[in-house]
This record gives sequence, structure tokens and C-alpha cells, in this order.
Amino acid sequence: MSDPQQTSATTAATLAPPSPAAPASPVAAKAPRPSAGWLTRLLMAGLVLAALNLRPAITSLGALLEEVRDGLHMSGGTAGLLTSVPPLCFAVFGSLAPRLSRRLGPGRVVLAGMAAITAGLLLRPFAGGTAAFLAASALALMGIALSNVLMPVIVKRYFPDRVGTMTGLYSMSLALGTSLAAAATVPLTQALGGDWRLGLGVWAGLGVLAVAVWLPLARTRVRAAEDTPEAPQASGPATAPEAPALRMARSRTAWALACFFGLQATGAYITMGWMPQIFRDAGVSAGTAGVLLAVTMVMGVPLAFVIPRLATRMRNQGPIVVALALCGLTGYAGLHLAPAGGAWVWAVLLGVSNCAFPLALTMIGMRSRTGAGVVRLSAFAQSVGYLISIPGPILVGTLYEHSGGWDLPLTLMAALMVPQMVVGVLAGRDRTIEDEG
Repeated sequence: MSDPQQTSATTAATLAPPSPAAPASPVAAKAPRPSAGWLTRLLMAGLVLAALNLRPAITSLGALLEEVRDGLHMSGGTAGLLTSVPPLCFAVFGSLAPRLSRRLGPGRVVLAGMAAITAGLLLRPFAGGTAAFLAASALALMGIALSNVLMPVIVKRYFPDRVGTMTGLYSMSLALGTSLAAAATVPLTQALGGDWRLGLGVWAGLGVLAVAVWLPLARTRVRAAEDTPEAPQASGPATAPEAPALRMARSRTAWALACFFGLQATGAYITMGWMPQIFRDAGVSAGTAGVLLAVTMVMGVPLAFVIPRLATRMRNQGPIVVALALCGLTGYAGLHLAPAGGAWVWAVLLGVSNCAFPLALTMIGMRSRTGAGVVRLSAFAQSVGYLISIPGPILVGTLYEHSGGWDLPLTLMAALMVPQMVVGVLAGRDRTIEDEG
């Protein structure tokens, strides 16, 4: 087990960008270093608050989508476009995260991401039209995209002996923030006088808390990197050689993971954006529809611990892929046959199906032997995957508007589960990208 003082110094140094090594001096040697316990607790709080902020901008909108459409005079196709903005931003801005992290340090980039989320959520209620609303949403989603990519990197790099525990904490917090926004947005809106703008803007408060925690974290990293003799050595992992780029584009496993990630993201964003509307059209109240979405999202809290641990104990993750897809198919069939009568059952089944997300992240970590390979594979799979997921919500909105019901959209959602199973089984095979290189 490593020495706590050394672990603290290493953690503090590597969160900042590497700085040139200076000759050691008695003053530098005696410079106070931050407490390991203080630093660890603050970083854990930062991870939790960052994760809590990664979905409310999306699920709060899903709960009030009908009010937003009426208030901004959106068509069904435009609303579908709105639900496709998250994966587009994740694909575009998420690909910038590794480069920004190398130049500025992951702590500063996460701080910038939290600030962007807060600013976007504060500006969105003041949007007078669809274009301004989309721009403010894109700003928040840019911050989410940067943090999306760097949160797993921070967990793996700064808690190397507690990856499973911290990943579970991070995933649980993400699911909690997702479900909390889905369940509480409508009641909060009603308590604030029924104005959907206030109901959406209130979630900026979580962002303010995250900025308040990450600001001292980012500043602490800079001082530690300058004052701590171990800092140059600690920054090594951030500058480790990267895996060759050609391995990603030529790897069947990388493409299978990217397609699996994209198809599960398609289902997740269709669910977050449209499931409350499906229930409301079936006669369920707006408040209950939001709670049903929250039930779907909260399934990720316990399963975020179970599925990754189970997956790492299996040589082939294909059976888990199939089981999750079958839950999704059953849920969509239920929404088609009895959307209101079995609403709670369908919400639970779709929540289980959506846990393909932590499974995808786990498989990304298992499909490379090196840390640099995992970073590159993660960037490839998430960027390509989010691009794949963009058309789904738009197509669902268009089909809903032109067909006047949910039969065709639900058929599409169920049909997408079949290729998700196929590519998921391929991605789950016991091999690495280095084997294919």
C-alpha cells in the first residue's frame, strides 16, 4: 500500500498540467503539502457533484418537453432535434477533452465543464426562441461532454486502488442526478408558479455547488505541482505514449464497441426525451410521467455496482448484453400494448435495459491492455457512438408527428434492440485491440 503523503502529492500533481522540474531546495523540500485525507475527501465530493450535474439538463427537459414545445412553438421534428443535441455535443466536444486535459490538466477542464453547465442552465430560461434555447442547451451540453470523458479518467488515475468503488460511486451519483431531475422538475415547476422556465433553471444550483468544489481543487493542483518535489515524476501517466491511431479505425472490436455504445445511447436519449410524453399521451398525469422516468433512471443506481463487477468476472460479456436487450424489448412491447396499465413495470424494464451504459464503459476498459489504449478506445467508441445515436430521437419525433401516435416510433425503438444485441455480443468477446493490431 502506498504512503498517504506520497499518494496525496501524486494526486495533486497529476491533476495539474506538467510543469518544468526545478532544482530542489531546502525551502521547497519543507513546503507544506496538502493533507491526503483532505485532498481525498474534496476530490470525492467533486466527483459526486460533477456526476450529479451530468444529466439534469437533459432529463429536466424531458419532463417538461410538452410545455417547452408549446412555449417556443416547436414542431415535433424540432423537438426531436432538441433531444438529439446531447449526443451531437457529446460527440463533437467530447473528442476535445483528451487534448484539453493534456494542455490544461483534467482538474481545470472539469472546472470549466461545470462552469459551462451552470451558465447554460442559467441562460436557457431567458431564451426567447428555439435558436437561443438550443444555443444555451448546447453550452450546458458542452460542459457535460468534457466532463463525461474525463470523469472515468480521473477515477482510474487518482484512485487506482479503488477503481471499482469510485466508479460505482460516480455511476450511482450520475443515476441519482438523472432520476432526481426527472422526478422533481414537474413538482418544482408547480411550486414555482407553473413557469417551465423556472423549473428548468433551478437545476443551475447544482452546477454552482460543483464549481465551488472544483475551483479550490484546480487551484490546489497548480500549487502542488510547483511546490512538490515529486510532481515531475507524478505527471508521467498524463504524458505516457498513446496507442497508435490506426488500431482504432482498423479494429473490429473498437467498431463493435462504438456501434454498441451508439445504439444503447440512442435508446437512452429516446427514453429520456420521449418516455414522459408516451405516458402523458396514454392518460398519465405530467407529475406521474416524470416519476416514471425517474424510476427508469434510478435503476442505474444499484445496477451500476452490480453489472460492472459481474462483467469483469466473465470472460465474455455477451450474455449480459442479451439479457439487457430482452428487458428492453419487453418494455417496448408493454408500452405498445398497455402503456398506462403496466406503466411501472415497463419503466423498470427499460431502466434495466438502459444499464447497457455502464456495461459499455466496463467493456471499454477490458478491451485494451494499456492505459493509453483505454483512453484512445474510449474516445473513439464514445465519439463515434454518439454520432451514431443522433438520428434516433429526431426520427422518433418525426414519426410521432406524422403518424399521430406511438405505434411506429415504438416499433423503431424495439427494432434497434436487435442490432444492439449483435454488436454487443461481438464487443463482449474475450479479446483486446492489441490482439487485432
